[in-house]
Amino acid sequence: MAERRPIPFRGGGFDPVPRPIVPWLALVAILGLWQVASSTGLLPPLFMPSPATVMRALVDLSADGTIPRHIEASLRRMIPGWLIGTAAGLAVGIAMGIFSTARASGLPIVSALFPIPKIALLPLLILWFGIGEPSKIATIALGVFFPTAISAYSACDSVPRNLIRMGQSFGLPGADIVRKILLPGAMPGILAGFRITASVALLLLVAAEMIGAEFGIGAFVLQAGNLMQTDHLVAGVALLSILGLLISFGLGHLERWVLRWR
Repeated sequence: MAERRPIPFRGGGFDPVPRPIVPWLALVAILGLWQVASSTGLLPPLFMPSPATVMRALVDLSADGTIPRHIEASLRRMIPGWLIGTAAGLAVGIAMGIFSTARASGLPIVSALFPIPKIALLPLLILWFGIGEPSKIATIALGVFFPTAISAYSACDSVPRNLIRMGQSFGLPGADIVRKILLPGAMPGILAGFRITASVALLLLVAAEMIGAEFGIGAFVLQAGNLMQTDHLVAGVALLSILGLLISFGLGHLERWVLRWR
């Protein structure tokens, strides 16, 4: 009688396997190669300072209060702009995903205005709102609005129609279908759009702060570039990268909490 062998499990559904050490190893390898290239003279310090020099600049700028002041100014612009643009984009996108009239009237307008670079509208927004904070917040909100509206509409439109028809066949009211079927099914796509719009908000923030802003990470990077302080410039870029990572980390926690039913 032939020996019976257990059949190996071939499933898994492409579930991501945690690799907590790999990102740190990759970061250490990149910084190590960068430091070696700087120490051996392959990277001139004027054009690309070493990681050690950048770290010293970050420590000094943090000690004298420069970095906290610029980060506070940036967050006071980015957070309201992202919240306003996200709220308006969700309202329009979900409306386009539910109502045929809203889709027919709103989708062509959103699709036509979405490709326009929003930073190009900053001079016009300055004429409307002034050179102060409202014009910068409006630029960020405008840039966040369109990708949020499109991602929300696409997420609602991708919910399987069979689930909606099943709810209708059981006599569920329209509000319950939206609340219990449509929105939970669209939430993964909406949250994925949040990651995109957070990056868009960060890009627009830096660009807006380079025009008529005294404080902010973008203004700090521009000033460091004008003065050829490359260690400060790279330190500002590192701050933007850290801020982006923190935002992505926070959105990841939000996604796991909202989608815990999966």
